[in-house]
Amino acid sequence: MRIVKFLPAAAIFVFLFTNVFPVRAQKLSVDEQILFDSANRERAAQSLPALHWDETLAAAARKHAHRMAFYNLVEHQLSGEPDLQVRLTEAGARFGAFAENIAVASNAGMIHSGWMDSPGHRRNILNPNLNAIGIAAVRGSGGLFAVQDFSQQVVAMSLGEQEKKIIALMTARGMHKVAVSDDARKTCEMENGISVSGVRSVQAIRFETSDLSKLPDEVERKLRGLAFQTAAVGACKTSGAPGFAHYRIAILIF
Repeated sequence: MRIVKFLPAAAIFVFLFTNVFPVRAQKLSVDEQILFDSANRERAAQSLPALHWDETLAAAARKHAHRMAFYNLVEHQLSGEPDLQVRLTEAGARFGAFAENIAVASNAGMIHSGWMDSPGHRRNILNPNLNAIGIAAVRGSGGLFAVQDFSQQVVAMSLGEQEKKIIALMTARGMHKVAVSDDARKTCEMENGISVSGVRSVQAIRFETSDLSKLPDEVERKLRGLAFQTAAVGACKTSGAPGFAHYRIAILIF
């Protein structure tokens, strides 16, 4: 019976993902389809949403799987190879969270079973914060080498769309006098201090997030503790690490 080789799952970096380069999709092999369907079957059993196939992740996984098969090694980073974050970025992925599972065994069924029996690999497959996946399975002299690359898929937003989203979230919780302002945008770009036209009493909340479906808990707590009549919102560009994508927002409370 062939021994299944696994490494601890690659660490997950929490912060967003979107495709910026068109990548031509390749047809999944039988083994890749088995691993894809098996992962989503496990998620369905836990009432988690299915993972969406992403070709940029698959391209990165494919390249790494071929390297592992060529060198007959199971490693997250082989000699002379960039780390996972760089590999995903070079493939065109933009993300706020990512993770990787790797293994070698005689067939896809054994690989999936081994992943599910390993706490770290199982955690990646069932992580509710990850919703995109790319898989590669390459046959080598040592067996079937498999790679699962995961990410958090989101829709890219312009600065104006980000501001509208924050205003909608604040309005939904009863804050009706909220608008975009240049002062808030300038404050967003500042590391410290507040940009305010005229002499007014104002407090600023500045934050970064990869999820604009809700206000961060810390922001919610600050807003609950403040009494105000009006508020202004401003978004600005971020300068995060390569591959990472997240939003930077400032809220001025008057």
